[in-house]
Amino acid sequence: MLDFSRRLKQLRLKKRQSLQDVADAVQASKAHIWEIENGKSRNPSIDLLSRLAGHFGLSVSALIGETPESADDEALVFYRSIRRLPKGDREVLKAVIEGMKARTGVNVR
Repeated sequence: MLDFSRRLKQLRLKKRQSLQDVADAVQASKAHIWEIENGKSRNPSIDLLSRLAGHFGLSVSALIGETPESADDEALVFYRSIRRLPKGDREVLKAVIEGMKARTGVNVR
Protein backbone atom coordinates (compact mmCIF):
# COMPACT_ATOMS: atom_id res chain seq x y z
CA MET A 1 0.00 0.00 0.00
CA LEU A 2 1.35 3.38 -0.92
CA ASP A 3 1.78 5.90 1.81
CA PHE A 4 -0.05 9.19 1.55
CA SER A 5 3.01 11.14 0.35
CA ARG A 6 3.68 8.84 -2.57
CA ARG A 7 -0.02 8.58 -3.42
CA LEU A 8 -0.34 12.36 -3.58
CA LYS A 9 2.66 12.65 -5.89
CA GLN A 10 1.35 9.88 -8.15
CA LEU A 11 -2.04 11.55 -8.39
CA ARG A 12 -0.44 14.87 -9.27
CA LEU A 13 1.79 13.34 -11.92
CA LYS A 14 -1.08 11.31 -13.37
CA LYS A 15 -3.00 14.56 -13.88
CA ARG A 16 0.17 16.09 -15.36
CA GLN A 17 0.08 18.91 -12.87
CA SER A 18 2.92 20.83 -11.33
CA LEU A 19 3.27 21.41 -7.63
CA GLN A 20 2.11 24.96 -8.29
CA ASP A 21 -1.00 23.73 -10.15
CA VAL A 22 -2.07 21.63 -7.18
CA ALA A 23 -1.14 24.32 -4.68
CA ASP A 24 -3.22 26.89 -6.53
CA ALA A 25 -6.17 24.51 -6.84
CA VAL A 26 -6.27 23.77 -3.11
CA GLN A 27 -5.21 27.21 -1.88
CA ALA A 28 -1.95 26.05 -0.33
CA SER A 29 1.66 26.97 -0.89
CA LYS A 30 3.77 25.12 -3.40
CA ALA A 31 6.30 24.51 -0.63
CA HIS A 32 3.68 22.88 1.58
CA ILE A 33 2.55 20.50 -1.19
CA TRP A 34 6.21 19.65 -1.83
CA GLU A 35 6.73 18.99 1.91
CA ILE A 36 3.73 16.66 2.00
CA GLU A 37 4.87 14.76 -1.10
CA ASN A 38 8.35 14.35 0.34
CA GLY A 39 7.24 13.28 3.81
CA LYS A 40 8.48 16.46 5.46
CA SER A 41 4.97 17.45 6.56
CA ARG A 42 3.20 14.44 8.01
CA ASN A 43 0.08 16.01 9.49
CA PRO A 44 -1.80 18.12 6.97
CA SER A 45 -5.02 19.61 8.30
CA ILE A 46 -8.31 17.87 7.59
CA ASP A 47 -9.30 20.99 5.68
CA LEU A 48 -6.33 20.61 3.34
CA LEU A 49 -6.95 16.88 3.01
CA SER A 50 -10.55 17.63 2.04
CA ARG A 51 -9.46 20.13 -0.59
CA LEU A 52 -6.85 17.72 -2.00
CA ALA A 53 -9.36 14.89 -2.10
CA GLY A 54 -11.88 17.11 -3.88
CA HIS A 55 -9.27 18.26 -6.37
CA PHE A 56 -8.43 14.67 -7.28
CA GLY A 57 -12.05 13.47 -7.18
CA LEU A 58 -11.55 11.14 -4.22
CA SER A 59 -12.83 10.76 -0.69
CA VAL A 60 -10.40 11.69 2.08
CA SER A 61 -10.20 8.04 3.12
CA ALA A 62 -9.28 7.01 -0.43
CA LEU A 63 -6.71 9.80 -0.64
CA ILE A 64 -4.92 8.65 2.51
CA GLY A 65 -5.26 4.97 1.66
CA GLU A 66 -7.70 3.96 4.36
CA THR A 67 -10.43 2.45 2.24
CA PRO A 68 -12.18 -0.86 2.76
CA GLU A 69 -11.02 -1.92 -0.71
CA SER A 70 -7.61 -2.59 0.83
CA ALA A 71 -9.09 -5.11 3.29
CA ASP A 72 -9.87 -8.71 2.48
CA ASP A 73 -13.44 -10.02 2.39
CA GLU A 74 -13.17 -11.80 5.73
CA ALA A 75 -12.03 -8.60 7.45
CA LEU A 76 -14.92 -6.66 5.91
CA VAL A 77 -17.46 -9.21 7.10
CA PHE A 78 -15.94 -9.03 10.58
CA TYR A 79 -16.03 -5.23 10.56
CA ARG A 80 -19.65 -5.14 9.47
CA SER A 81 -20.65 -7.55 12.20
CA ILE A 82 -18.91 -5.75 15.04
CA ARG A 83 -19.97 -2.24 14.08
CA ARG A 84 -23.57 -3.21 14.94
CA LEU A 85 -22.62 -4.23 18.48
CA PRO A 86 -23.19 -1.91 21.43
CA LYS A 87 -20.20 0.29 22.29
CA GLY A 88 -19.44 -1.67 25.46
CA ASP A 89 -19.18 -4.92 23.51
CA ARG A 90 -16.96 -3.27 20.92
CA GLU A 91 -14.66 -2.09 23.73
CA VAL A 92 -14.41 -5.68 25.02
CA LEU A 93 -13.49 -6.91 21.54
CA LYS A 94 -10.95 -4.12 21.21
CA ALA A 95 -9.31 -5.18 24.49
CA VAL A 96 -9.20 -8.81 23.34
CA ILE A 97 -7.61 -7.82 20.03
CA GLU A 98 -5.05 -5.61 21.78
CA GLY A 99 -4.17 -8.55 24.06
CA MET A 100 -3.75 -10.84 21.06
CA LYS A 101 -1.54 -8.30 19.31
CA ALA A 102 0.64 -7.95 22.42
CA ARG A 103 0.88 -11.73 22.82
CA THR A 104 1.87 -12.31 19.20
CA GLY A 105 4.01 -9.19 18.78
CA VAL A 106 1.81 -7.80 16.01
CA ASN A 107 2.03 -4.03 15.82
CA VAL A 108 -0.96 -2.83 13.83
CA ARG A 109 -2.75 0.41 14.60
